[in-house]
Amino acid sequence: MREYLFKEVEVVQDIITRMGTNSFLVKGWAITLIVASLLITGFSYHHFVAFLPWLIFWAYDAYFLRMEKLYRKLNDWLVNNRSKSEEFLLDMSKPSLENRFGKETPCLQQVMFSKTLVVFYGVLLIMIVFSVFVDLLQLHQI
Repeated sequence: MREYLFKEVEVVQDIITRMGTNSFLVKGWAITLIVASLLITGFSYHHFVAFLPWLIFWAYDAYFLRMEKLYRKLNDWLVNNRSKSEEFLLDMSKPSLENRFGKETPCLQQVMFSKTLVVFYGVLLIMIVFSVFVDLLQLHQI
């Protein structure tokens, strides 16, 4: 039983690390694509193209952070209960995690509007809106 605990905890911690890495990469890609779309000129609606990666990457980031929270709940459960039970042995599927810990974990919308994501994606939104206003001011000065 003890060897199962160590292996399960190791696998779950690897998954948690991967979810954190995914979240970091999503933030990097969001910045890159948003800035690139703001720098592209030549058509009048290029700023509005920046809203698409902003929204998509915000949702992806929230998804990865929510999954990380679910796996952290699983890790806590394993540490506290694996020595007493073989229930859910090596069961780490998303539907199982949702059934077991979904009510204890914030939903996707709550994670999207968490302080850290609101600040990060809020700054990106401000940057997009500022860019739109600067271009509108330049357009009216011509």
